[in-house]
Amino acid sequence: MESGGDCVDTAPTMPTMPTMPTMPTMPTVVIGAGPAGLTAAFELTRRGADCVVLESDSQVGGISRTVERDGFRFDIGGHRFFSKSEQVRLLWSEMLHPEEFLRRPRLSRILYRGELFAYPLKPFDALRRLGPFEAIRCVMSYVSAQVRPPADQTTFEGWTSAAFGSRLYNIFFKTYTEKVWGVPAADIRADWAAQRIKSLNLVRVVLNGLRPSGLSRSSTPTSLIDEFDYPAHGPGQLWERCAEKASARGAQIVLNQRVASIRRSADGSTGATAVVSTGESGVRVEPCSAVISSMPISMLANVFDPPAPQRVIDAAAQLRYRSFITVALVVPQSCGFPDNWIYVHEPTVKVGRVQNFRSWSEAMVRPGLTCLGMEYFVDEGDALWTSGDNDLVQLATTELSMLGLARYTDVIRGYVVRMPKAYPMYDATYQQCVHTIRTWLETEVPNVIPVGRNGMHRYNNQDHSMLTALYAVENLFGASHDLWAVNLDDDYHEEVKPAPPAQPAQGLVRSLSLTGNERTKSRV
Repeated sequence: MESGGDCVDTAPTMPTMPTMPTMPTMPTVVIGAGPAGLTAAFELTRRGADCVVLESDSQVGGISRTVERDGFRFDIGGHRFFSKSEQVRLLWSEMLHPEEFLRRPRLSRILYRGELFAYPLKPFDALRRLGPFEAIRCVMSYVSAQVRPPADQTTFEGWTSAAFGSRLYNIFFKTYTEKVWGVPAADIRADWAAQRIKSLNLVRVVLNGLRPSGLSRSSTPTSLIDEFDYPAHGPGQLWERCAEKASARGAQIVLNQRVASIRRSADGSTGATAVVSTGESGVRVEPCSAVISSMPISMLANVFDPPAPQRVIDAAAQLRYRSFITVALVVPQSCGFPDNWIYVHEPTVKVGRVQNFRSWSEAMVRPGLTCLGMEYFVDEGDALWTSGDNDLVQLATTELSMLGLARYTDVIRGYVVRMPKAYPMYDATYQQCVHTIRTWLETEVPNVIPVGRNGMHRYNNQDHSMLTALYAVENLFGASHDLWAVNLDDDYHEEVKPAPPAQPAQGLVRSLSLTGNERTKSRV
């Protein structure tokens, strides 16, 4: 990607977090009703503070919503409920009753050349399925990577090749990653790999696979999660309940209302003073003490009145996203598979991942049927994004048959759901672009606080987005958390570290507590 303006590929030096007032004197305006925005509203109303939530869509939940069509429910991307944060787990338990969560086994596999491989990789199984000659090549490739590591490990390709060897990288990482991002893996920064598969490499995966299954968690080394919780009616059930509870405590949640501008004092003395929005509720002007924003930071930079400097607008223009299409195909229950999802590494099809929503919860589908979510990663405005729904259903049906997961004639009907800006893109210039916008916000409008995945242009999981919102609210009441430190720790998000025997994990009922390594301090 070409760079421009102030966005150069250098390591940014981040400014110090501003000191916020100890108590909001006017309502806080929350932009966006996804996990971050609704968490902020939930916490603000718990503390007795007034807030207004402005959501441009007709439904709460953001990418964590659940879409319903004719009695079938679709999760946008698949959302497992587990967290290393006790704060987050306790919030989930406040939003839904324990019996409304299901305990689900984790199962996902990779489809490659007609074979299904376990994911996370089980090297002995993978090498056996690849055959003896390919297995030898993979092992030698890994050894070679340890002797002569890739020169550039700042890219996804270099980082993953160093961790697994170039042959395993090409088989099990390259194709899917390039489907997700739509560019060569060498153009994706290693930051994305570091967030998704932190500190894992072939040796650690092998050691994890050798762990005797009978050992108790307290006596085992670090491993990966093997089960998680899931709301019976999908993740949207939790966020709809969260919106209800926040509204009952006084939050105004306004749907179909798009932010038009954020007014700020020209001299920067008071930061943001009001948020102007338009939509079904007409033109609304919300005076505010602060703004907690989960809208894409690239859009946030363009709504200030007076406008942000040109360097900030230029930085915002360079931030890129990938959007997401789910084509949900209704098939007989017998066409399902036990996996939550299957990663499709076949280069002959466009689909990147296939969900089986019955494997998440039987309440997501109708009796005798299941729904397979064919997931496509796209750019807004490209050929797939602008295709008609019927054409997309035909494409997904054809590709499902090509993959051997069901026959063409098994498909009863299909539904299409589009989600714009689902994934912030980690290209060569994104860090400096975010730094440029962030520096200006913290200097000129410190009471406008970006949170969440798109708000911070960071590939956060749901619980990380919630934590940024919780910390933002705590900062309004006098704390000094660094929101940008969330999800920068060295631990892989899906690793489980055994709790000390004398200190059993606390949290959600029925073992939602997955680790004793809780992080409720100001840095996560």
